[in-house]
Amino acid sequence: MYDYFNGKLVFKSPTHVILDVNGIGYHIHISLTTFSQIKDQENCKLFVSFQVREDAHTLYGFGTEAERQLFNHLISVSGIGPNTGRMMLSSITPEEIQSAIIQGQVQVIQKIKGIGPKSAQRVILELQDKLKKQGPDALIPLPITKQSIPEEALSALIMLGFGKPQTEKVLNSLVAEDPNQSVEELIKSALKRL
Repeated sequence: MYDYFNGKLVFKSPTHVILDVNGIGYHIHISLTTFSQIKDQENCKLFVSFQVREDAHTLYGFGTEAERQLFNHLISVSGIGPNTGRMMLSSITPEEIQSAIIQGQVQVIQKIKGIGPKSAQRVILELQDKLKKQGPDALIPLPITKQSIPEEALSALIMLGFGKPQTEKVLNSLVAEDPNQSVEELIKSALKRL
């Protein structure tokens, strides 16, 4: 529903902020990782995850798109709710969480408050393949630059869930065959081969 909020930080604490966006104050829960990124700022942009339960509608904000993406992966695991996901991102860095999941390090995940051995194993079991597909640099923020047509097609296909190495091979062969394809044509052709 919401992608991000950009506004003035009226209040900030290690657990939540109040962000004034055009005169409306949003109460947004944050992780310690995000707090460390925004603590010296007056204005900021937070990528949000809007969580709806029977008894509450809650906004969770993140300093980077990658941290939000990892949060959404974490809460997709059975038994991991938004507060536990936020606790995980507050306990260790998103990069450490991703690395521990990819390498199957149950003890690292288990050290986080509220995560027992079974939950740690479930997180690894359910997310290991997803995070491996994204590649080790999925959490590194991408510079905002104009992407080439093949790069744009690659980004779109990775977001659709295709593995990076295989997708790159297919796109390279398609570009070699016809270097003048549009992004849409390239994606459609790649989907037929993947």
